[in-house]
Amino acid sequence: MSKSETESSKAKEPRAENIGDAVTALRRGEVIVFPTETLYGLGADALNPAAIEKVFQLKGRDPGSPIPVLVADRDMMNALVAEVPPIAEKLIAGFWPGALTIILPARQNIPRPLMNSTGGVGVRISSQAIAAELVQTLGRPLTATSANPSGKAPARTVEEAKDYFTGQIEIYVDAGALPSKTGSTVIEIGIETARIIREGEIDRSELQQVIGKGKILP
Repeated sequence: MSKSETESSKAKEPRAENIGDAVTALRRGEVIVFPTETLYGLGADALNPAAIEKVFQLKGRDPGSPIPVLVADRDMMNALVAEVPPIAEKLIAGFWPGALTIILPARQNIPRPLMNSTGGVGVRISSQAIAAELVQTLGRPLTATSANPSGKAPARTVEEAKDYFTGQIEIYVDAGALPSKTGSTVIEIGIETARIIREGEIDRSELQQVIGKGKILP
């Protein structure tokens, strides 16, 4: 690697204080932009209703479209979800940490904007080191909807996110250009079957290898 490439790489490595500033902002109820394993996301404390409302306002998102969240571990997930069916356990073992958002039955005490019409909440453990550190340090679930206004292309770089949100968001955690164009795959879990809500980085065939063809509804 050349000197210029090395310096460029270092420039994209967030310093510890950058992570600290981001967590401090999250604890104040602010929204940040941060990298996930797929695209840049709008991060807010997912247990703070006022912070969640800011995310909806920034995106211009339909209140009926719930926001997925990142969790640090199973304990944090269990504080959000009421149960984890066996089919979900297989998916967790096969794809977490990673780009699979799993919709599971939600506990009734979580903020309503996180829940879909059937009472589910979308959760995942991120394989992106910065995202994982943010949610671990915050100690609370972190919203992970893509960093773009609804109807616009998802941001794959901080520069693209700033084009959307300059003047509205102060903290941007830069990890360079991210590889995904589709975002995470989203799958909703029933008792013995599952339904793909959005096919992203993980495709149907990969899911079928883990849980079986007959388990995924058309």
